Amino acid sequence: MSEIKPLIENGQIHFGENKVQEAIDKWSDVKKLNKNLKLHMIGKLQTNKVKFVVPLFDYIHSLDNTKLAEKIASEQFKRKRNLKIFIQVNIRNESQKSGINISDLKNFYEKCTKELNLNIVGLMCLPPQYGLVKNYFNEMVELKKILNVGDLSMGMSEDYLEAVACGATYIRIGSKIFGDRS
Repeated sequence: MSEIKPLIENGQIHFGENKVQEAIDKWSDVKKLNKNLKLHMIGKLQTNKVKFVVPLFDYIHSLDNTKLAEKIASEQFKRKRNLKIFIQVNIRNESQKSGINISDLKNFYEKCTKELNLNIVGLMCLPPQYGLVKNYFNEMVELKKILNVGDLSMGMSEDYLEAVACGATYIRIGSKIFGDRS
């Protein structure tokens, strides 16, 4: 928290975490003292962790399957919370990555918004390491238009400039600010 405290003191309110237990340890007390902080779950989320995420986080950037969507909806209902959620898109149907395939995206979005009443605010992607990242980001812009969602969570420390140029509204920069994880 020593690295984060100066950021909070200087007005930074949005922070991302990709490990649930680490976030609980780090942010539970800090958020009680700083009600305006917004915590983003940016990592892979397992259904058994949803009960810890819903009370602490304000955003989820990694909704990637129906079972998880149902669990989030149930937990939000119980806790009377309404997080802002991004659907993770598997932009190239890569087997090693999570996310909704483009061909399933519209139906998944409809289920999440109409049946489960989830507050889907945007789309997120982790582009393939091959090819021009700009092409994948532009494809996400088109998907955003099709679904008429407001936000795009794309771009990390290596490619955030391209993401911003393509229209990202949320970028995930950690190592450029805090250094590589040890």
